[in-house]
Parts: sequence; structure tokens; C-alpha cells
Amino acid sequence: MTQDTPGYAKTAWHRSDLTYCTNVHPSETLEQLLAVIDGPLAAVRQARRLPNMGSGLWLSHTAATRVLASDKTYRAFSQTLDANGIDLFTLNGFPYGDFHSKRVKEKVYQPDWTEEARLLYTLDLAVILAGVMPPEQQEGTISSVPLGFAPDWSEARQESALNSLCRCIGALHEIHQESGCNIRLCLEMEPGCVLENTDQLIPFFTSALPRALEQQMDPNLLFQHLGICFDVCHQAVMFEDVYESLSRIHQAGIPVGKIQISSALELCNPASQSARNELAEFIEARYLHQSCHLDESNQVQRAMDLDQAVKKFPRTTPWRSHFHIPIQTRELASGSLGTTQDQILRTLDFLVDHPDFHPHLEVETYTWQVLPEAIRPKDESALVDGLIAELEWLEQAMQSRSLLQETSQ
Repeated sequence: MTQDTPGYAKTAWHRSDLTYCTNVHPSETLEQLLAVIDGPLAAVRQARRLPNMGSGLWLSHTAATRVLASDKTYRAFSQTLDANGIDLFTLNGFPYGDFHSKRVKEKVYQPDWTEEARLLYTLDLAVILAGVMPPEQQEGTISSVPLGFAPDWSEARQESALNSLCRCIGALHEIHQESGCNIRLCLEMEPGCVLENTDQLIPFFTSALPRALEQQMDPNLLFQHLGICFDVCHQAVMFEDVYESLSRIHQAGIPVGKIQISSALELCNPASQSARNELAEFIEARYLHQSCHLDESNQVQRAMDLDQAVKKFPRTTPWRSHFHIPIQTRELASGSLGTTQDQILRTLDFLVDHPDFHPHLEVETYTWQVLPEAIRPKDESALVDGLIAELEWLEQAMQSRSLLQETSQ
């Protein structure tokens, strides 16, 4: 595709549209959140020489509640965004809180979509986003938990989650009618969750949700206010080809509001003891690193965390782990560990081939501070440098595919 191709201007992204998710920074409180906007987020924008830049901001439940607590706190939030040239059009609403505590693991899915707290938190985020979203943006997006954690699930919980999502759609429609801003809730498939792969996602959106919605309101509201956040790392861990997955989702008419540009950890040669030793250095206590391999029948086999995979996985086929690796990285350590960076490139190829497809793009490498010490940033300045390098790599990959406009807005 070239700049002369019909639809180029519609399809291409500006450099300022490319965001990174701020869940990499501790920002549990409003004060911490404002410091992130004033600090590393502003530093990334300045280093990229952009007058304005989008942000995939993470607001914890605590911070969101404080933002909405009074006109004063809301103005402070809005003014801090404006003063730092930050345009807000997408939020990460997946972690409810305590995302940088010593042990997060499966607690990141709590509260899930069976609980009132998840619904109320999401609607708080929607109100905040509708109030600060730039007028030129057609819609705002909020990524969220794919219903809940699979080991805890049941038919009763499924019905409860469906009811909560229907209520959320109704409330988002009211926000749209009152503010004129369309906010889309984007469920994010993740290994080990109720919705972890495309085979589960499509019937949920095309059958289960429409049936639930038609009992309560106009089913046409479903795809106006609900869609998915496609995390490239997650689907690579599930050994999905992301181009094929996105094609199936797109053909099913399911909106993809946001793509999280992310890369998984891969062990290509598990027969190597030194490679397994290097992989074991990524075992850590904070986040859940679901891991998968393909068995002899080409079926996905799972371990809920990396330490379990190291103990029980066979040494015959490649392993992949849900450990977000900086996206510019193709291989790690001595070269015995790789990444699924190729799936990011497959994602960009899909964007080239589908000019009607224009989701928000958000780099999400939240694991910088839990990387093995040898490759972990030593301070905030080094972290900012790493975040800039990720965005620069993405820019170059998109530019080579004519997916970027030459001038930023």
C-alpha cells in the first residue's frame, strides 16, 4: 500500500496515535498517577518530539474514584494531561488495583465480571474518558478482564457475567447519548481465562451475548459499545497465528477496539539444559506467566505458571510463556531464548491488508521491573529509554509498511 492508494489517509496512523500502557509504572493513588503523567509519560512524549501524544493510561480503582470525587480532583487530572500534551483515548481497565504489589498472580482477575465492583469501576473509567477524550477521536476504548479466571468459573457465574455486561452496554449507551462520546468496552483474551482463544471468543460474541442482550435491550447496541482488545502476546502464547485469528474475528463482525502490541517469551529448544536454565531466570513472584506447548497432536497443553512449565513440560517441542518481553527484542540471553516478535509483524501485515480496520494501538510491556536483573532497567531514566525504544521499533515497522502518516497531528 502506498500513500496514493485510496483510503491511505483513513488507514494510516499518526506517530502521536501510538501509545504505551502506563501499567508499567506504579500508580495506585491519584498522586502517583499525576506523577506518572508529569514524569515518565511526559518524558517519552518529549523524547519522541511530539507536541501531543496518546496514552494507554492505567487508572486503578482507587485513582479513578479520586478523580471523580470532586470537581477539583477532576480538573487536576484533566489539567495535568493538557499541560503535558497527553491525549487520552484508551484506558487499561484490566487490573483493578495493587498491580505492583509483591504478589499479583491470579488476583489480577479480581473482581471479575460476576461482581458489581467490576461493573462500577468500568463505568467510572468510561465517565472519565468521555470527559477528557479529544473531540477528533471517534471513540474511546477500555480494555478489561475476559469475564474471569477459568479455574473459578461455572454456568452460574457465566450467566452473572452476561448480565453485568448487558448492564454495562446499557450504561455506555446512556453515556453516549448524554455526552456524544462513544466508549467501547474491550474484553481481552488471556491464557487461563474464560475467554482465552478465538474459538471461544467468536461464539461468545455472536451467540451467547446477543441472546442475553435481546432479553434486555436493542441487540444492535452490542457491537456499538462492546468489542475486544487483542493482545498479540496472549494469542501467541496460545499458538494462534494472529493474522488468522484477526481475520476470523473481523469476518465475524466483532469490533477490535484496541490491539496491544506485545511479545511473548519463547524457548525454541527445550532439549537444551542451558536454555532451560536461562528460562528459569524469568520465574518471578509478582505476575502470572501462563505457559503453553503443542503436543504430538498439535493440541495446546498448558501450565498456569512458568515454574510449573519448567518442571513438567516435555523437551521435544517449543514452549511459550506469558511474559511480556520488550517488543524490539528478537532473542535473549545467549540466543537460546527467543520471542514471538514475528507475530507483531504478522499483526501489522493484517493492518496493511485490511484498510477498513483501524483499532487503537498500544504497546504493553508491563514486566520491565521483573525482568531478570541483568536486563532489568536500573532506574526510571533507563525504563523511559526502553519504552522509547519500543515505540521507535514499532514506528519503523509500521513506516516500512506505509502504515504511518509522515506528519503527526
